[in-house]
Amino acid sequence: MSASPDLSQLQAMVDGWITTVGNGYFGPLTNGLVLAEEAGEVCRILARLYGDQRPKPGDPATAEALADELADVIWVCAALANQTGTDLTAAMARNLAKKTRRDRDRFGDRTTNE
Repeated sequence: MSASPDLSQLQAMVDGWITTVGNGYFGPLTNGLVLAEEAGEVCRILARLYGDQRPKPGDPATAEALADELADVIWVCAALANQTGTDLTAAMARNLAKKTRRDRDRFGDRTTNE
């Protein structure tokens, strides 16, 4: 497998780990809640790195910690896609096409939107 897997490879990697090392999937509802938890951890780090909050002692608020939490979000999304029969490659292609149709003229010249 390449160093940078495509989405179908990512889904296969996550499935392989979950069905062997992880000993099976959590239910979709549990994984949805885990996704919310991981997204909250991303937000906590963002608030400390770029917002008004400052880290507590021992609270890792670094670019490396942010990357790790973002990877956790992607992991759980891949797990949810696997267990719901969602092809993330096809879903992302449809999503990009939708955004392109919907937002083609939405943002315009951002230098004039001040």
